[in-house]
Amino acid sequence: MAQEDVFKKLIAHCKEYGYVFPSSEIYDGLSAVYDYGQYGVELKNNIKKYWWDSMVLLHENVVGIDSAIFMHPTIWKASGHVDAFNDPLIDNKDSKKRYRADVLIEEQLAKFEDRIGKEIEKAQKRFGAAFDEQKFRETNARVLEYQQKWNELHTRFSNALNDSNLEELKQIILDYEIVCPISGTRNWTDVRQFNLMFSTEMGSTAEGALKVFLRPETAQGIFVNYLNVQKTGRMKIPFGIAQIGKAFRNEIVARQFIFRMREFEQMEMQFFVPPGTELEWFEIWKDIRMKWHRALGFGDNNYRFHEHEKLAHYANAAVDVEYRFPFGFKEVEGIHSRTDFDLSQHEKFSGKKIRYFDPEKNESYVPYVVETSIGLDRMFLQVISASFHEEEVVAANGEKDIRTVFRIPPVLAPVKLAVLPLVKKEGLPEKAREIIDNLKFDFNCQYDEKDSIGKRYRRQDAIGTPFCVTVDHQTLEDNQVTIRYRDTMEQERVPIEKVREIIAEQVSFRSLFEKLK
Repeated sequence: MAQEDVFKKLIAHCKEYGYVFPSSEIYDGLSAVYDYGQYGVELKNNIKKYWWDSMVLLHENVVGIDSAIFMHPTIWKASGHVDAFNDPLIDNKDSKKRYRADVLIEEQLAKFEDRIGKEIEKAQKRFGAAFDEQKFRETNARVLEYQQKWNELHTRFSNALNDSNLEELKQIILDYEIVCPISGTRNWTDVRQFNLMFSTEMGSTAEGALKVFLRPETAQGIFVNYLNVQKTGRMKIPFGIAQIGKAFRNEIVARQFIFRMREFEQMEMQFFVPPGTELEWFEIWKDIRMKWHRALGFGDNNYRFHEHEKLAHYANAAVDVEYRFPFGFKEVEGIHSRTDFDLSQHEKFSGKKIRYFDPEKNESYVPYVVETSIGLDRMFLQVISASFHEEEVVAANGEKDIRTVFRIPPVLAPVKLAVLPLVKKEGLPEKAREIIDNLKFDFNCQYDEKDSIGKRYRRQDAIGTPFCVTVDHQTLEDNQVTIRYRDTMEQERVPIEKVREIIAEQVSFRSLFEKLK
């Protein structure tokens, strides 16, 4: 099945099973805005906990804050967002659809990469264990041809971005005959810049209202609180400040479900270091963050680093952690060396000294910053994309069936345990409730008595519940239950008092954190 069709099934599954709903759906929805359902919010909270604890608990020199969404408008002037927070947009005159010009070109680069990948895949099948990929890349005529095309396009693209040359971006799109995915035509407008910030007014009267912005990132709330945290926490450099919060961007090109939204949530950490050490810390945090992603077990080859073609105005190094979504490799996290730009700008615009006195050097300086910034919604999409599976199973009577299952890592799963009485009578529901009452203080449990036991198993598979416990008549005699494991569908008979221990071992965050050492 094509990956595009798999992605459509995933989106439908998320709505059907209470993960993600279109916002304001009874009013026909609001473009690029979504609501998280009863299971979606649990998964989000578990992802937040994984990130927050990995930052704040595992690092003695990282603390957290929660800053306001509304901030003084001069902050956004100082940060450069008022003047430089733009996307290069282009319209197709036939479809009337708008696209980011840089994304269209990146997709063309990805096509060359895919062609190279297909040539390598065919050669691997042909030569088997004797295949030397490096030598093949260096000698195969088709691979060399595609690589040359990639290099030529990449060079032009990088130069155009770094020079902010909008005319060249359009010319690249024309020269490489990039078509609109909707109309299939190359009838493009000129490329132009579009500022992404939402603005509103704050004040009791229209005449005295102050124009303010919905924050487009959470980082500035950390920077303007840098001194507050450093002094009250007696923090010594190097140290970090972490934050989880909402941000807002007026994305004109919003697509791919929750991958790009107008209201989204960020998990950011700004790490303050002495000047001159920032690139060393940049490499350290690259390693830490990649380990964090790979610890979830979705396959190391599904992640890669992507160097930025154009550095932001505040950065001297930047890289993205990309994951292989059904629609290709896309960014889930950015790691940036932001230099001293932000603190220096706020020092300049506020007129307040934002310095750190280093007792070892006996001098004051503006710290440099290394940032790790991950989109919670994109991380959510990564988890469900990697976890969504459809597989053929054969019943005991030989009949074949399709099982849809969310193989969400147990530690992140919204519901950890479903307790199922075999029948709705003869004391089995009461026994099942007794088990839930005993375990609900430790795990998110669910009681389910509707339909046959097989249908209930399938329903819990679709939700992503890693463990099902079935209470039958024998349970009333021997105080044992049947525990079923989602991923293998294996079942075993265990004493009720062992259930907590079995589940706790699988859903503990400690098991994830130990992989991060």
